[in-house]
Amino acid sequence: MSLIIFDLDGTLVDSRPDLVRTVNAAMAELDRPAVSAAEVGPWIGRGSRVLFASALRHHGLDPQAPGFDLEAAFQRFLVHYGDNLTVDTVIYPKVAETLSALKADGHTLAVCTNKPERFVAPLLAHFGIGGHFSALLGGDSLPQRKPDPEPLRHLARRFGQDPARCAMVGDSRYDIEAARGAGMPVAGLDHGYGGAEEFAECPPDVVLAGFAQIPAWLRERGLA
Repeated sequence: MSLIIFDLDGTLVDSRPDLVRTVNAAMAELDRPAVSAAEVGPWIGRGSRVLFASALRHHGLDPQAPGFDLEAAFQRFLVHYGDNLTVDTVIYPKVAETLSALKADGHTLAVCTNKPERFVAPLLAHFGIGGHFSALLGGDSLPQRKPDPEPLRHLARRFGQDPARCAMVGDSRYDIEAARGAGMPVAGLDHGYGGAEEFAECPPDVVLAGFAQIPAWLRERGLA
């Protein structure tokens, strides 16, 4: 059976409310006003450093400005990240049931996210789905992160799989670009943060209307 790799934010869980909460807690410490979910949405997907730097620039702060201690400010951001990991985050419909079915069918499941690794296992455990996954890669687990294809290649090598016999499931162009670079089939979920416009610019092999459609897509691809 195939190795199926899942993104996390916007794919398995809707974490945007807590990411907004985290950004605003960090900005409040810098005496900057709160931002909306609509403003934060486009900043999600490239990892926590990019998210934080995007928030700074939005408020006219240069992360590289002389005298600004970026690393100290980023570490405070990570503290807020940990404090707000599961306040309003929710699991998407049919995720738990579908993961259980895929695991029962003999698939190997993994997570590849740009979220810092320290937050991945606690988040999955909170929703009771961590036991389905045989590997967890965060944005700081390797020198590379999505959209670089190396994290996906790394997982394929780890489980002795041909990338063409694996599959990536995500919600953004970063997932799609990583899968394309790795030579891996890729499905996009329309409930995430990428949206129809992003999928139009960077199309996956298929856009799925919900998590429960994944097994049928795998069968159609000959991966089940």
